[in-house]
Amino acid sequence: MPLPHTVIIGAGPAGLTAAYELTRRNAPVEVLEADDVVGGISRTVERDGWRFDIGGHRFFTKVARVEEFWHEVLPDGDFLLRPRMSRIHYRGKLFDYPLRAGNALGNLGIVEAVRCVGSYVWARLRPPADQSHFEGWVSARFGTRLYRMFFKTYTEKVWGFPATELQADWAAQRIRNLSLAGAVRNALLPRRARGADITSLIEEFQYPKLGPGMMWERCAELVTKAGGTVTMGTSVARVHRADGRAVAVTVAGPDGERRIEADHVISSMPLPELVRAVDPPAPPPVLAAADALRHRDFLTVALVVPADAGFPDNWIYVHTPGVRVGRIQNFGSWSPFLVRDGFTCLGLEYFVDEGDDLWESADDDLVTLGTAELEALGLVRPGAVSAGYVVRMPKAYPVYDSGYEQAVETMRHWLAEALPNVHPVGRNGMHRYNNQDHSMLTAMLTVENILDDADHDVWEVNVEEEYHEQADASSSSASADGRHGTGRAAPVLPRRP
Repeated sequence: MPLPHTVIIGAGPAGLTAAYELTRRNAPVEVLEADDVVGGISRTVERDGWRFDIGGHRFFTKVARVEEFWHEVLPDGDFLLRPRMSRIHYRGKLFDYPLRAGNALGNLGIVEAVRCVGSYVWARLRPPADQSHFEGWVSARFGTRLYRMFFKTYTEKVWGFPATELQADWAAQRIRNLSLAGAVRNALLPRRARGADITSLIEEFQYPKLGPGMMWERCAELVTKAGGTVTMGTSVARVHRADGRAVAVTVAGPDGERRIEADHVISSMPLPELVRAVDPPAPPPVLAAADALRHRDFLTVALVVPADAGFPDNWIYVHTPGVRVGRIQNFGSWSPFLVRDGFTCLGLEYFVDEGDDLWESADDDLVTLGTAELEALGLVRPGAVSAGYVVRMPKAYPVYDSGYEQAVETMRHWLAEALPNVHPVGRNGMHRYNNQDHSMLTAMLTVENILDDADHDVWEVNVEEEYHEQADASSSSASADGRHGTGRAAPVLPRRP
């Protein structure tokens, strides 16, 4: 009996993992990618010989089969073992993360440190009356001063809402055991505030020497070599259904439209776009659910500076108010192979919404803005920037807003009933704010469902309660198969009109 022919929508980590798993079992595969670069948000962008990430991707996982996959696709010699270093920029000072008492006290000064302790004590004695939102919840537990220094500005940049409009349950999940606020508190009050179950962040991680895109460029080559097809610049216009299942997809490429027959469809395209592509159309309530979901978008301004203007961190979180940049990467600290001798490239990250003023700004204007903010932060001297590039990444972060869970459930259950051979996978395919390894695992389990008639529920591969990069042995073993989650939490945001 011939193996089923699978059409895969999207050549990001989920789509290419599925393709690789299928082709190594000799199943026919056709991968369709609308962009001209593989890797999705895990791509590596190249401009004039400079290579840089979209957001930065540490190769660290608690899932053994994902680790094995990485090293099967790339030889060990293509991986670097990199130290994990991140700091927080706040009003001209760089704070270690996790915070250390000496560094924190030195940066804050005795007077401000005493004020922070006083603010903490006051919050414990007279907590804010309203703790239903992020600001109230954090302030009640760590004091107003620490909250304003190390939470408010960055959180509002990332999500685009005042902290008073972010729900407290996300803070309760995200800020437990080891956390930024806990680290600040322990730095200032190491004996009184330290919990017995604090764990530490991972101290080093793997990284492909030419960036994460190297993994997915190589994976696409192996899929092709094994007999699969990876077609770039080709988007899916329609998913045809008949007799209770998907039977074909119509794709649009440089040469026009064509129809591809399919036994199965694995989709990592945004879940709402998949639903809207189905023909005959989904019922109105399902289409309304598709219209209800949205994303947060992202752009990077990459600035070339002398190597001595760089910093040892992988990235710096910008908590300083008055600038719009949220985080700054030093790509030379990720890998010397990404930059050139004598220079490095700093990636300024802006969290945006497609169509807003930053998104619509000309590239030259964004380079000018990034340069001015880098200088204003005191990270480079005036005139140090010699070149700049802009990369926009739409739909970088699936947004969790009021009602999103019901919308996802509506689409998920309709697809399962109307098109059981269509399999959503990955970050955007499932509208889940997850990590690369989480996306890969959903694809691996889906392939087993197709070829082995397994009964994996990939929707069980979910966001875990504990921070993904905590080096805690018990949580690592508990989630070794990924079933307890390998993703990250995100706040539930207010719904915009």
